[in-house]
Amino acid sequence: MALIETIDGIDVEHRDIVTNGIRLHCALAGPEDGPLVIALHGFPEFWRGMVGPVVALARAGFRVVAPDQRGYGTSEKPEGIDAYRIEEISADAAGLVHALGRDHAYVVGHDWGAAVAWWLALTRPERVDKLVVANVPHPSVFAREVKSNRKQLRKSWYIFAIQAPWLPERLAFGKRTRSRFARTIAKTGNPGSFDARYLAQLVDAWSEPGAGTGMMNWYRASVRRRPERLADKRVHVPTLIIWGRRDVALSDTMVEPSAALCDDVRVEFFDDATHWVLHDEPERASQLIVDFFTSP
Repeated sequence: MALIETIDGIDVEHRDIVTNGIRLHCALAGPEDGPLVIALHGFPEFWRGMVGPVVALARAGFRVVAPDQRGYGTSEKPEGIDAYRIEEISADAAGLVHALGRDHAYVVGHDWGAAVAWWLALTRPERVDKLVVANVPHPSVFAREVKSNRKQLRKSWYIFAIQAPWLPERLAFGKRTRSRFARTIAKTGNPGSFDARYLAQLVDAWSEPGAGTGMMNWYRASVRRRPERLADKRVHVPTLIIWGRRDVALSDTMVEPSAALCDDVRVEFFDDATHWVLHDEPERASQLIVDFFTSP
């Protein structure tokens, strides 16, 4: 039987959905006949990282599904780096659309969820009505910047540190280190953006068997299992880029070249927000997403 909780007056149903041969725990909200939205969290969160947009979109009449992506939370955590290639992860999201009886959906993602959202729009544009990405650039722009921009390379040091086996997950997600890592993550956001309850929920999600390695394998696959070159690097669906300028890991100099690769794009900067813009400015960011999805 599905579990239902109420968040800010919105009923959120929890159930498992099988997609792309894998079981994902999903949070669903909003009227079942509403336009479908796929909401994709990033590292090192789980579906609750998208709770602001989920609630706001459901209240606006959308049907929203926010999965714990593979390797996260209570979703399945397949073994091996190959299981975390961007092609596989994006196929999970595309499969959710079909599992819910639809042919296309609006897509919103933050951090790694934004990387998956970009990839969906680039490789399966017929499945994406509109795209919202928060604080992650177009994949071609990021690949170029890491290779040519020393400042961005220094900011991305952790991607290469994670390539080592077992040690990164032990340092971040070990039984004795989880709470400290949660506090470290909170310090990279604005004061108060991560409350004690959410930090405890993060620690619980990281405690799931295999979660540490599953989450880290996203980064390992991104370096060791590069996808084939895109024949077309342009995004042809309407796109909204939301960006907190105080991001410690990703430079806002990547926003303009990312926007230049979109046919129809709008950019919204949050000058006082960090990488965690959806937590720093939950009401304003969520309303931007609702307005963008509801506009003609």
